[in-house]
Amino acid sequence: MTVPQPHGVACPNCGAPVRFLWAQAVQTTCPYCRSVLVRRDLDLATLGKQADFPATGSPIQIGTEGQWHDQRFVVVGRIAYGWARGKWNEWHCVLNDGTSAWLSDAQLEYAMTIAAPADFDVPAVSTVQVGETYFWNDTPYEVASITEARYLGTEGELPFTTWEKSACLFVDLLNAQHGLATIDGSEAPPMLFLGEYVNFDDLRFRQLREFEGW
Repeated sequence: MTVPQPHGVACPNCGAPVRFLWAQAVQTTCPYCRSVLVRRDLDLATLGKQADFPATGSPIQIGTEGQWHDQRFVVVGRIAYGWARGKWNEWHCVLNDGTSAWLSDAQLEYAMTIAAPADFDVPAVSTVQVGETYFWNDTPYEVASITEARYLGTEGELPFTTWEKSACLFVDLLNAQHGLATIDGSEAPPMLFLGEYVNFDDLRFRQLREFEGW
């Protein structure tokens, strides 16, 4: 995989260098002063300052590379969520063809998803109930769980802005082929992501975080 070459600009809050790995990034976070920055054309604007971002015990980090099926990818950003039973990471990945993908990293369970086409029919999360079935790509998906989560923070590059978002609902659906669908209720209209659960080793990671004792 050819890793995108960083493009550098200065943080409008502290002046520190901010480098983008992904040309389509909309939001990033200054690694020095923790300001949340949104890109508008060639300029950066400061939306506010983020509180201390929770550390992660995951070996995945920004800059980690991997492979999903026949495409290489690089991790360029992260959103951390909290819910009633703990927290999890959603790593923003850029595939070799430039497509955004999301790697869910929750208690040693991993899933990769990409956004479904905009013309897919997606129900409002407030109307969905566990056990219901929906069809996408002529495949039935059954609602397995509905999770209320809160934003804990972000780092790196994202394809949208998360500023002022506090809580949202996620609906996870499964199919008989081990496929996964997720409805993201933080957007209006809600967004649908389709993918699958994956094994850590099958993603063929490189540039993982090293921990003492490994």
